[in-house]
Amino acid sequence: MPLDDRRAADAATARHRARVQRLEAAAARSPRAYLMRVLALALAGYGILVGLLLMLLALPLAIAWRVLVQGVAFEPQLGIVLVFAGASIAVLLRAMWVRFGVPEGRLLAPGEAPELEAEVERLRAATGAPPLAGIVIDHQLNAAAASLPRLLGLAGHRHYLVLGLPLLQVLDRDEAAAVIAHEFGHFGERHGRLAGWLYRVRFTWHRAVEGLSRSGFVLSLPLTRFYAWYAPLFDAWSFALARAHEFRADATAARMTSPETAASALLRLEHAGARLQASLWPRVLARATQQAYPPAQLLAHLVEGLRGDPPLDVERVLAVAEREIDPYDTHPTLARRIEALGVPVRLSPSGVPAASWLGDALPEIERTLDAQWREVLRADWTQRHAAAADERARLRALEACSARTPEEIVEYARLLEAIESDRDPVPALEAARSAVPGSAMIAFRLGARLLQAGDVTGIAHLREAVEQDAGAIGPVDDALVAVLRDPDIAPATIAEAIALRDALAPRAADLRARDGVADGDALQPHGLDAAALARLAAGLARHERVASAWLVRKQVAMAEQTAHYVLLVDWRGSVASEGAGLRAISQAMEVPGSHTVFTASSAAALAREVRAVCGAPVYRRGRGQAL
Repeated sequence: MPLDDRRAADAATARHRARVQRLEAAAARSPRAYLMRVLALALAGYGILVGLLLMLLALPLAIAWRVLVQGVAFEPQLGIVLVFAGASIAVLLRAMWVRFGVPEGRLLAPGEAPELEAEVERLRAATGAPPLAGIVIDHQLNAAAASLPRLLGLAGHRHYLVLGLPLLQVLDRDEAAAVIAHEFGHFGERHGRLAGWLYRVRFTWHRAVEGLSRSGFVLSLPLTRFYAWYAPLFDAWSFALARAHEFRADATAARMTSPETAASALLRLEHAGARLQASLWPRVLARATQQAYPPAQLLAHLVEGLRGDPPLDVERVLAVAEREIDPYDTHPTLARRIEALGVPVRLSPSGVPAASWLGDALPEIERTLDAQWREVLRADWTQRHAAAADERARLRALEACSARTPEEIVEYARLLEAIESDRDPVPALEAARSAVPGSAMIAFRLGARLLQAGDVTGIAHLREAVEQDAGAIGPVDDALVAVLRDPDIAPATIAEAIALRDALAPRAADLRARDGVADGDALQPHGLDAAALARLAAGLARHERVASAWLVRKQVAMAEQTAHYVLLVDWRGSVASEGAGLRAISQAMEVPGSHTVFTASSAAALAREVRAVCGAPVYRRGRGQAL
């Protein structure tokens, strides 16, 4: 796999989770005292900037007092102080007055969607939320209460309601009304203005750090460093309040519609979001390997998939939601939110889609959002397409062969799956398995594909992959996690996937301990034979931007004694294409164990160590073979 900092990220997540748990317990013990402490912490953050501003303002006032009142002669050095103070005040005010643009999407013109505007205004007035600066329709399966601060919030906020078009197309009018009421609850009801203000301040500091870093102010570096420390601290302390505020917003939604409707909206959105992430969006991105430009219509395709079969399975949705707990997400789990509403977990019959509120404006809004989305995707899409150029050419060459060797049959199956996202790769993978029964890679790919289609027989192939190569445990575990995130997989298949993952858990934990490589890890010569090096060189030769490569093996202490290989690549392409190129190399790389692929640009010290241990490169372009 490409070089990463998974271990550092896991440690940071664990620290964050432990801190939040301690603070949530403190908030539960003494809610009022905790609220006051968070308020004091918020005011302290403002106090730093305001105090600095007052200090700068004091300089010209002191000079004016001395000159005008005390009669001290105005000296040239005082002019220098005035210029410095004036310039610093101007820059600091500009840094504090960070202007945030209207949220991305389509800002509705007044009167463009009168039905939606009337419903939004009805809910806004009923919840006591502040007036809106506008309604924005975007391409997300989400809704948001966007409060844009003036002078870091000291001069108030501009409020926008952001509604995702997919959300309006998936939910009916009653469910969408519950979501809108929930978002207005975040703006702060009459009895919860302080909590609502603190909810918005959580995000203000992240924006403040960005604004200060761009300001050019002479003190921007120390201020940025201070707020880089302060913002995560305030984020953790306000986390418990933000999570409690989610329950308050849900209560607002239930009061404006009904608890049953609010619960149904939560269920339907959870299911749609899980389906989007597990299957629909990956299928869209997979088309980049064969199609040069993003498709003209994105939203219609995704919404069709969100509404399609199979129907929502309440138990599966709850299981997926419980498994996908993000320690940085202030939203409580789906089960807790519905429990707080006090109603059974049940989906209401769907009524008129909420998108009907947009009336005649809907087609033009959809075209605008599709165009915006294509622009957002274009750079990454182009990079993915370019990175797959060599593999597309190789696939076409293999298709033109009248007869293929067993190795070419395996290669063809892998490339077909990687490139032709619209074709079923299972027949080619089964043919490759027959041609080379011992290929752990083919067993893994076949098993993963079958499981993604809901075929429980894929479990046997994944077991076979692990038996053939213990290094497959990591990829198999990742494949099982992906299946467990899919809300549409049958319960029987899920049960088998959970059983296999539990059985592999101890070995997977051992592998994670040695997965990846960092400065200071003990390295040794790779120890591969000539045939294995020749296969590696042949794979690298298909990537024109790889000039040379060095291979070593990380020393590991495991019962299986399987190896973890480290491949350093001299990448001659652009920096933008490097990430996708390394992913392609990693996916095609066949070594008897797990592996890391990286370049010197991401870890220079480690690259020097790899070169020293390996000596001469194992591959150099132009030779076409291992060295």
